[in-house]
Amino acid sequence: MNRWDSTPVIRFFGGRKTLFLLGILLMIGLNILVFSNVWFIFEPVAVFVKTVALPLILSVVVYYLLRPVINLLEKWKIKRIWGIVLTLLVLIGLITLVIVLIIPFLEKQLISLSEELPRYVVDLISSMDEWLKNSYFSAYYTNMFQDVDGMINQVPDYISSYATQTVEGITSIISTVTSVVVAIVTLPFILFYLLKDGHKLPGVMIRLFPPKARPEVSSVFKGIDHQLSAYIQGQIIVSFCIGVMMYIGFLIIGLDYALLLAAIASVTSVVPYLGPVIAITPALIISIVTSPFMVLKLVFVWTVVQLLEGKFISPQIMGKSLHIHPVTIIFVLLTAGHLFGIIGIILAIPGYAILKVFVSHFFHWFQRRYNRFVEEKDQYEMD
Repeated sequence: MNRWDSTPVIRFFGGRKTLFLLGILLMIGLNILVFSNVWFIFEPVAVFVKTVALPLILSVVVYYLLRPVINLLEKWKIKRIWGIVLTLLVLIGLITLVIVLIIPFLEKQLISLSEELPRYVVDLISSMDEWLKNSYFSAYYTNMFQDVDGMINQVPDYISSYATQTVEGITSIISTVTSVVVAIVTLPFILFYLLKDGHKLPGVMIRLFPPKARPEVSSVFKGIDHQLSAYIQGQIIVSFCIGVMMYIGFLIIGLDYALLLAAIASVTSVVPYLGPVIAITPALIISIVTSPFMVLKLVFVWTVVQLLEGKFISPQIMGKSLHIHPVTIIFVLLTAGHLFGIIGIILAIPGYAILKVFVSHFFHWFQRRYNRFVEEKDQYEMD
């Protein structure tokens, strides 16, 4: 036994390894404290990250969607550079076709829905008001309605107090639009170089590490690549399938604004659990105002689509690649939404998958070192 481990105080705290780990945690805490007090030095870095984050994220998503196509063209003896150019031209053509054929129709439906939605909401509120006044909860509803009248009378005061915040909101919208425009303009250039040299990037980064650590780092990169590829490609395909099934179902039951509502369901389905709830809200309002029988038909279509997606489509396309428990997904979504808003909700699951790869590899690495230490220690004591 090492003479340091035989000291009573050292043994009381768990041995030299435990003290070493506590020392590392203490140094990490001190570093966090120091950097939190001099954060203003890194403000330019934070601005740079915020500027490039959106185009980089979009480029990575499109990169994982197009990479299988580029690799397939390369197997067909087409040079990678020409395969990239051909794929981008086809992609631009498809986007142009969608803009010319589908977007105008969606725009008409969106304008019509935005004009009719207030009427739908008023009719829904009137129906609920009539039902509540004649229900068992009429006494409670009357008291609550009086409180609501008092709050409505204070609306002018609220409007004047939030006037300055409106100006700030407009400034924020302008900034967001500018960021989106910059992302769209820079997306093709970033995407081109990702498709051209993206497969070389892990090798370049691995060479920055010591030779002994390179196998472990390579395994981490492969795990991250697998997780992102499986999630992005699978999620896009699942979202497309949900949109198609919703559109067919809405057409069958005769629901108004079928294409627009199906497009909303397809887009929001990228958010697990919360997405379907968000997507069904406008469809439910329209169906309630239309007729009670339409509500039953909508519930039937929604249930069938969710069952097909949950039991057949997602298991076949995405499989169990992420290995994340549903309760964990809910907690991750709630936490990310509270911290980072809509962007956090969208990026929560892939971000958690990447973090899980890092933590699992670090845990296995630590476990191997610890087991080897235990085996060497037991062998030493037996001798």
